[in-house]
Amino acid sequence: MIVEPNGHIADSTGTNERPTTQIEGAIAVVDDLGLNAQADELIEELRSLAKPRLIVISGPSGVGKDTVIEHLRLAHPDFVFAVTATTRPRRPGEIDGVHYFFMKREEFLSIREQGEFLESAEVYGNLYGVPKDRVRNALHSGKTVVVKVDVQGASSIREMVPEGIFIFLLPPSMAELMRRLRGRKTDDPGALMSRITTASQELRAARRFDYVVFNENERLEETLATIDAIMTAENCRITQRHVTL
Repeated sequence: MIVEPNGHIADSTGTNERPTTQIEGAIAVVDDLGLNAQADELIEELRSLAKPRLIVISGPSGVGKDTVIEHLRLAHPDFVFAVTATTRPRRPGEIDGVHYFFMKREEFLSIREQGEFLESAEVYGNLYGVPKDRVRNALHSGKTVVVKVDVQGASSIREMVPEGIFIFLLPPSMAELMRRLRGRKTDDPGALMSRITTASQELRAARRFDYVVFNENERLEETLATIDAIMTAENCRITQRHVTL
């Protein structure tokens, strides 16, 4: 018996207990029918939906692809980062097999003849290509693969593997992109002008990608966080992309 503030006496053993009894009865029925087990199976099925990804990161020369990749490598040691083969000379600080596979032109052409590049292209007089074998093996073992390529290479991969996730890095402005290219000091004036002209044309390809990410000055963490958000969203898709090579 409960005495309410207004002085009335309420019965604590009547209708107040019925909802609890009814709920307990409903739970027992659900258990008897095995509905809880079925629900748990569905939850586990949805949890395991995420599949290994092929993430292609591209953008114009000078946009900061190498810097972004280096920081993604540190943040995601479980990912496999495809190493591009190239015939261009090695720059100071670059390590063969880590930043690029540096090859003689004849070796590169021999591998291309065997069809063992995911994509290959000639850019500014140098050959670039992503070897298939490491990408294929990583995907088969359930690992996500990140590929960094130029815009032309991304287009080739899109044709071969349309189920990939294609991310285009954008500079804050064309003036800033030109400043970054000039700051490299690795090209003669003619090569620099060629890069600037090509970069302005490559920007038009952004609409053919799945996502665009702005790589603003002094805001690298935002760039990385945006890419991570893209990967998280892709993992949460009900309809998953299935990549085959």
